[in-house]
Amino acid sequence: MDHKELVVRQQWFVNQRLGMFIHFNSATFQFADSEIEDWEYGHENNDEPRRFVFDPKDWNPDRLNCSQWVQAAKSAGMTFAALTAKHHEGFSLWPTKYTEHCVRNATSQRDVVREYLDAFRQEGIEAGLYFSMLDLHHQIGRKKCTPEDKQFIKNQLEELLTGYGELPFLIIDGWNAHWGGPSYEDLPFEEVDGWVKQLQPHCLLMNISCESNLDHTDIVFYENAAGQEVEETFEGPGASCNVLTNTWFWRTSDTTMKLRTADWALDKIRESNDHNVTFLLNGAPNQHGLLDDNVLERFREIGERYQKPADLDIIPPNWLSRS
Repeated sequence: MDHKELVVRQQWFVNQRLGMFIHFNSATFQFADSEIEDWEYGHENNDEPRRFVFDPKDWNPDRLNCSQWVQAAKSAGMTFAALTAKHHEGFSLWPTKYTEHCVRNATSQRDVVREYLDAFRQEGIEAGLYFSMLDLHHQIGRKKCTPEDKQFIKNQLEELLTGYGELPFLIIDGWNAHWGGPSYEDLPFEEVDGWVKQLQPHCLLMNISCESNLDHTDIVFYENAAGQEVEETFEGPGASCNVLTNTWFWRTSDTTMKLRTADWALDKIRESNDHNVTFLLNGAPNQHGLLDDNVLERFREIGERYQKPADLDIIPPNWLSRS
């Protein structure tokens, strides 16, 4: 992707304004009743032993319905979505041939990645994927990322980028991050970006683990739920993400908990959009593979009041100098 096309793609993403982040993976089952938030941070960072090793047989969303997810996104006025195809634990939601730790060996062997992409594309919602470089199961992290590990990452990315049609974007996480994952020295960003662009030249590569510049990402990504706030001087292109509940992945208490309000969400969306930052609001399916009723209701409430800003048709000058 040349510089001119990259700027056009960045502007396209900023004009999306509001999307759905779908956190659905092993943690949905591992931590539904645990004090662990979303993954075993202490194992990666404090040398704690793993306490929640995931057995693929425990993966059994017996009523999985990606069409319900897409209708929820539409009700909120969302125009794109991202699914956690692989999170920090290392479980793959597609039948990858490069590890046994995937849906191929699960109780429910459905290809969640394919069903998600098909459902959202059918309804005209742009659908991208999230992929974690940090992988606790395969012991890929801040302490180890061998040439073999790098090839494993590339192999899995190739499956996603060649087996499922065109992806508008790919979000990577757990790379050179404060919270863990391979370092820049072990896995240079340029190597990952070159591989992605070789396979899909028009795919934006967004790095959650980055600083507030475009050195190691196509879109500056703020994990707002972790306290990363958009600077007042920032003019884009950016993404920000947050949750209606207390965690990214579903908890048994989510079904009856008091969610963050529509007012809160609308304020977050507006604050982001004012800085040319697109906002991703999380929707975490439960262990059946469905969004809870309270989440569906909150999404509808947001959609009834949300007014999408006009498309940006002028590139802010600093995009050109920092791209």
